[in-house]
Amino acid sequence: MQNPFRSEAEAYRFVLLLVGYFALIVAAKVILGTWAALVMFVLLTVAGVVWLARGKPERSGPSVSARRGLENQRRVLVIANETVGGEKLRACIREKTEGFDEEVLVVVPALNSPLRHWASDEDRARAAAQERLARSLEGLAAVGIEARGAVGDGEPLQAIEDALRTFGPDEVVISTHPEGRSNWLEKGVVEAARARFSVPITHVVVDLAAEREQVISPQSPT
Repeated sequence: MQNPFRSEAEAYRFVLLLVGYFALIVAAKVILGTWAALVMFVLLTVAGVVWLARGKPERSGPSVSARRGLENQRRVLVIANETVGGEKLRACIREKTEGFDEEVLVVVPALNSPLRHWASDEDRARAAAQERLARSLEGLAAVGIEARGAVGDGEPLQAIEDALRTFGPDEVVISTHPEGRSNWLEKGVVEAARARFSVPITHVVVDLAAEREQVISPQSPT
């Protein structure tokens, strides 16, 4: 669920408009009667819908930043949440950057509950995302991949768009849980990203449970 207000100022203006909306309707009822209030309600509602329709820009893929690296460099943007430390994801990054001077940016969306998001309470979500990001960067460094990271918008598509505008990657890698356990797949994030953005997008499925099972070796008989 995406908060339509990108700043506190926008939210504040909306509240003021909403208060004015109901105040005009109540005033019309008190001064002119019920029918006048009904007419005022219809006029204000139609005007609001028209204003929103004209003011909302059409959503289209952002202009992807021009490639900023040298010919022997490979810029990869990684978007992941809980799967950010998965071995399959690390293997994918190694494959994408093999033979190049890699520049990897890992973005972890600060996922939050709808209630906390609307209440602008994102501190916990960002702190948890920062912890996952730190573990991911440590895991990449352990296998020889230098990467930097950032905590992104709680909406994965918005996190991708923000990173595209500032990083200018050659490719985007989206990492998710397997189907049936992935909220992003359920919401169609990968398909929506491919439809919206012009940069090549690779989808990596990371099964953390299976990876943990591979790490645990059976005890030798005594």
